[in-house]
This record gives sequence, C-alpha cells and structure tokens, in this order.
Amino acid sequence: MQNVLILGGTRFFGKKLAANLLRGGADVTILTRGNTADSFGPGVKRLHADRTDAAALRQVIGSADYDVVYDNICYTPQDAEQAVQLFAGRTGRYIVTSSKSVYPFGGPRKKESNFDPYGYPLPSVYPDQPDYAEGKRLVEAVLFQKAPFPAVAVRFPIVLGPDDYTRRLHFHLEHIKQGLPLGIPNRDALLTFIDSDEAASFLGWLGTSALEGPVNACSKGETTPGKIVSLIEEALNKQAHVKDQTDAEHMSPFGVPESWYMDTSKAEAAGYTFRKLDDWLPDLIRKLAAESEERSSIES
Repeated sequence: MQNVLILGGTRFFGKKLAANLLRGGADVTILTRGNTADSFGPGVKRLHADRTDAAALRQVIGSADYDVVYDNICYTPQDAEQAVQLFAGRTGRYIVTSSKSVYPFGGPRKKESNFDPYGYPLPSVYPDQPDYAEGKRLVEAVLFQKAPFPAVAVRFPIVLGPDDYTRRLHFHLEHIKQGLPLGIPNRDALLTFIDSDEAASFLGWLGTSALEGPVNACSKGETTPGKIVSLIEEALNKQAHVKDQTDAEHMSPFGVPESWYMDTSKAEAAGYTFRKLDDWLPDLIRKLAAESEERSSIES
C-alpha cells in the first residue's frame, strides 16, 4: 500500500487526486489549513497547518515518512526550502504542482528545456512576494538544485472544470450572457488547457512513474480565445462583445498577448496519453451554459 501525503487536497484537482488514490487503495493523508470541509469520511488522515508556517508544518507531520508527497500549494522559494529540509530522507518521491507560467509568451510550442530550473540563478535573498510566474520558477529551481530526493515539477496550463473555484471559464460565460464587454487582446493566440479530471489522473500516474524533473501536462491540441468565445456564443445563442482592451475587471483570464502552448512529448514518451482538447472542452462549455440557463430560469 502506497503511503501518500497531499499538501492541499480538499478542492479542485487536489480533491480528485485524493479520491483517485483512495479508490486505488493508497493510505492518504491530506494537509490543509482546515478551512474547507471534505467528503472523504474516515478514509483519509487529516493534518491542519498553514503551509507557509515551517514550524507548524514540521510539528503536525512529526516523524512520519511518505512514499510520495504531492505539493499543490507551493508558491514561493521559501516554501520550497522548507519542503527540502522537512522531507529530506522522508519521502521516496516529491511531486510539486508548477505552471506553464514559467515560460514566456510567444514563440513555438514550449518544451521543458525552454526553462531550465537546474541552472536558474537563486538569489542570495529570496523575494518576500514574487509574482506567480517568478515564484514558480524559483520553486522549481530550489527543488531541483537542493532536494536530496527524487522530484517532479508538473507544468500545468490553466486547469478547467465545472468545479473550478477560480471560475475562469465561467467568467466568459457570465460576461457574454450579461452582454458585458470582454477584453481579449489577441483572439488568435494558441493556448493549451487541461481539465481537472485529467490533472488529477496525471498526478496519480506520476506517483508510480519513474519520471523526474520538469514535465509539461496538457490536453492534446490547442485552441484560441476566439474559438472559446464562439463555442460559448453557440451554447448561449448570444453574441459576445469582444474588445482588444477594456477596464481590468472585464479583461479575459485567457487574454494573453501571444501564443502560449506546450509540448507533452516527454510525458508521452514515458507512457502517458493525454486526452484530446476537443473531446472535453466543447462539452464542458455546453454543460456550464445549460447550468447557467437553468439557474436563470429558476430565479425568474
């Protein structure tokens, strides 16, 4: 039986990862701040601590060892340093959720070699509040340059799903439905995505894989903000009001200046096959649109 710790396991793909591991017979412990209830019942062990509090983290974990540690809430180099120190000699595998944000916009399809965390310079003093992209670059750099245990950094694109608490796809549906302006500076920028079910499945697969280092993970195929808007227009039977620039509150979360998409040949060469984007994204948009229409009908 695999003994697994998940840092962050009560919402979105972290919750689905925990559920998948439980179904597979793993011994699962989740560590959260305790602010969000879960539905796992007695099937999981629960630890409560602030991920950024090194002393509290060390205290609640105690002397436990884990076959695999999944870290879905590591955003700063300080967090990564804590993890390197805490789990040295105490885990057989460390899997951190990273991001496509480590790559710059533009250029061809991004490969893992386009950002090298092994050679990325670490500052003598870490920034207190790095932006999201730089935070993830530094997390990877600390992990791969200092960790004494096998590690993987999963570079996810935007993760979508009906349970997405950030509501990035919902944002577009709501704007179009309400006739609000939608700011998209480049409607033809190529983008990659992954759905929350596959994000969880891929993480679970990594727990038994020998793959190490940074690895891209996204659905097969690309789309554009313009195509997403068209799918929503069709689902809602309503025209969008797309503009190149709007006030910040109306700017699309998918409104990138240039194409930003990834190559997954490393993961596929190791044996993982990703779903096609077209096999789930149009269905998700139709599902969310139908739910939105149903809510409107009930409210009226």
